[in-house]
Amino acid sequence: MAGQQAKGLKRIVNAFFFSIAGFKAIWKHEEAFRQEVLLLLVAAPIALWITDNNIEQVLLIGSVVGVLLVELLNSAVEAAIDRIGFEHHELSGRAKDIGSAAVMLSLTLAAFTWALILI
Repeated sequence: MAGQQAKGLKRIVNAFFFSIAGFKAIWKHEEAFRQEVLLLLVAAPIALWITDNNIEQVLLIGSVVGVLLVELLNSAVEAAIDRIGFEHHELSGRAKDIGSAAVMLSLTLAAFTWALILI
């Protein structure tokens, strides 16, 4: 928050609650995030089951978590753009398209990681 004066432990506690609010907001407003969480809930146990190698498990699960991270950032960009206004503007469209491309790239990386480890 702008102008926040909290320091030390209070700042950390505030940041935690802001993060929880962010998770609640994305869960409520972004179907793609909910779908990607479902993907993680399915993929994580499979990753733990199909390999005994810790590094492979981290790569498999981490690649899907990476998708969630990029989706969080993309949704933040979209919310900020929508806050500015809903009328079409070339730069707003470009920002949203670039965010979408980042999500697609993260999904591609996750699929590639899974394919390399499973094949």
